Amino acid sequence: MAFCYHCGNDLVEAVHRLDEHSFCCSGCKSVYQILSKSGLCNYYRYNDHPGANRARVDKRYAYLDEPAIIKDLIDFQDDQVTTITFYVPYIHCSSCIWLLEQINKIDPAIYYSRVDFLKKRVQIRFDNREISLRKVVETMADIGYEPLISLQDVVKKQAGVNSNGLVKKIAVAGFCFGNVMLLSFPEYFGLSGSMQNFQYFFGWLNVLFAIPVLLYSGREYFTSAWNNLRNGVLNIDFPLALGIAVLFLRTVFEVSTHSGAGFADTLCGLVFFLLVGKFVQQKTYHHLSFERDYRSFFPVAVHTLVNGLEKPVPLSELKTGDRILIRNSEIIPADAILLKGKACIDFSFVTGEALPVARVLGEIVYAGGRQMGEALELEVIKPVSQSYLTQLWNNEAFTRKQDNRMGTFNQKVSKYFTYVLLLIAFASLIWWLPTNVNRAIAAFTAVLIVACPCALALSTPFTMSAALSVFDKNAFYLKNTAVVEQMARIDTIVFDKTGTITSPADQHVILYSKLDDASKQLIYSACNNSTHPLSRQICQFLGNIAPIEPSEYTEIAGQGISARINGHIVLIGNHKLIFHGQVDQDAGLFTKVHLKIDEYYAGYFSFKNQFRKGLDQLSELRKRYDIYLLSGDKDHELELLTRFFPDQNSMYFGRSPQEKLDLIRSLQAEGKIVMMIGDGLNDSGALKQSDLGIAITDNVNNFSPGSDAILDGSAFDKLSLFLRFSKDTVKIIHASFLISLCYNLFGLSFAVTGRLSPLMAAVLMPASTATIIAFTSIAAHIAAKKRRLL
Repeated sequence: MAFCYHCGNDLVEAVHRLDEHSFCCSGCKSVYQILSKSGLCNYYRYNDHPGANRARVDKRYAYLDEPAIIKDLIDFQDDQVTTITFYVPYIHCSSCIWLLEQINKIDPAIYYSRVDFLKKRVQIRFDNREISLRKVVETMADIGYEPLISLQDVVKKQAGVNSNGLVKKIAVAGFCFGNVMLLSFPEYFGLSGSMQNFQYFFGWLNVLFAIPVLLYSGREYFTSAWNNLRNGVLNIDFPLALGIAVLFLRTVFEVSTHSGAGFADTLCGLVFFLLVGKFVQQKTYHHLSFERDYRSFFPVAVHTLVNGLEKPVPLSELKTGDRILIRNSEIIPADAILLKGKACIDFSFVTGEALPVARVLGEIVYAGGRQMGEALELEVIKPVSQSYLTQLWNNEAFTRKQDNRMGTFNQKVSKYFTYVLLLIAFASLIWWLPTNVNRAIAAFTAVLIVACPCALALSTPFTMSAALSVFDKNAFYLKNTAVVEQMARIDTIVFDKTGTITSPADQHVILYSKLDDASKQLIYSACNNSTHPLSRQICQFLGNIAPIEPSEYTEIAGQGISARINGHIVLIGNHKLIFHGQVDQDAGLFTKVHLKIDEYYAGYFSFKNQFRKGLDQLSELRKRYDIYLLSGDKDHELELLTRFFPDQNSMYFGRSPQEKLDLIRSLQAEGKIVMMIGDGLNDSGALKQSDLGIAITDNVNNFSPGSDAILDGSAFDKLSLFLRFSKDTVKIIHASFLISLCYNLFGLSFAVTGRLSPLMAAVLMPASTATIIAFTSIAAHIAAKKRRLL
């Protein structure tokens, strides 16, 4: 089998050749020519076939000449230099990095480019006097790395990494912790007579090192505790802040009165390990977005028609009455009336309807559909912000804060933990107060120091971090660690149909005909000129056939293809096109594409949705969860679906995005904890309203709606294992809490006597921390192995 030298696609008989290399299309050949002319052919040495297929690159970047759009996209600009950062989903290997960082050799007006591989971003600085932003983007597209520019890039709403200086705080706490430990070792092992003079000096140095830890590294615990107290809430930050404060005050008291060495080492170590736990908990996926909405799906600008001339206009400036031009494969950004052209609209990502829909002149075409045919002329009837699709984002489900829909175990336990801690501390104070005031104060502060919930605070982040790494290895990406606990509490699962339980790339195709090789070549040649999904699947089904260029070719919106090839008239399409409006007895059962060559009916292709691998696991899930199907599609596959959803009352078809959201809300009103799994914009409301929303996609770099987690389609068969593992993870947290409780009880046995030594505190804190970290990591690994996830 021969492959394209650039992208690796299979080659058919008729190929493009250059420099003894074969290419699948003129686009791939052109990229090679550009790289060869610029001396960049080393690109092909680092990896085999590293490029993306260039057969259908669309260079419609006129909107990038608009100053208003440029202003919102760029990072920096002056009279000479412009800096901009692009998201390039095609970056996948070392060849990509090498080529993009050598792009200045193609055009010297580009000063430099730097690639962030993990985030799939490239930052480019160029001379705006010599080259325009549009030309930069076209150059990137020419070499196979077209940047993804969406409306959300302009409004800059995509969530970024929280830059609260956490790493700096860890660095300060770690530096101080190390130095305090070094200065405390002589105290641990006893000072010789000659060193006694240094005892107080070392003590004050420890106090100085503790000050930045208290005021800078640990400040967030005090602000969090105070803010929660003002709202009448006791969270785990309160006992932590109380413990840190008592450690510092007692250290200052003992050092200043020469009554002891204090607890500066325990204080610095406590804050350091807490911050490390927080850092581990804040694991993010830089190449994924969990907060996407319609703005990630819509283009930045649209082409309007003014006096018959095209003019790019930012989408935000599009208004009622504007005439817009929508070409093949472009998104319709606003509700509009069709004025010219044959509309064949793919609404699968908006409504869930799998088949393209035809629209006639004068009909309303709703926003979000993708035109799959000739260019259309439409008149806008509603602004983008008021269209049928975007109105969904005005729902309260998109405005309320979603991250804490369920309280975590730590949040629930910390309130009771704080009450018990204060009760024991005051009981110790009252017990010793009548006999020894100093001992009473020592006991009171010692209880607050020893019982500080450091191990409890660390058990969740380290357990969840280990769980996230397991999910990550299995192509399941969670927004944050709290999602694991949310998943463990789920009792109801709702599935979308199209694209969720069915695989878009694996429709089952059957040819009901005995075509000879000549007829197959005619059919292939006609379909090869179409971008319609069914045409692409027919080409894939027929395999590698050398196409013949049609002398006439027409796509009839909503019906099919009419072509003249080698003197033969070829019709490929629906029942209406081939049989002139006769009733199709099988309509609605499955999709048919009929074939007619000259006057001879040549049979038909049938298309049935191929269900994802692992859908059989629903029978197991039904034992533990209530299962529902919620689809925007029609019920033409009802009989097939009853195999997986025996209760027909649990299946809902033809539901709009708002109706999907309302159904999730009604299930929650019944007391159910709902997980929604969907893939398109039509599922966005339901995903946001649900207690846990999972977006499924066959390419994590493609658009997926806002959600709590993103599941790669290849891992769908592991869904049941993921749910079981999430429950295992919560059990590990409970076990680690018991371990930390044992350490606290052991420490309290010393603390309540008022005789807690700094050495005992210095040993207990790191020992409990090390035990918790080791236990959670090992236990999570064993649980993952048990569930066959490692």
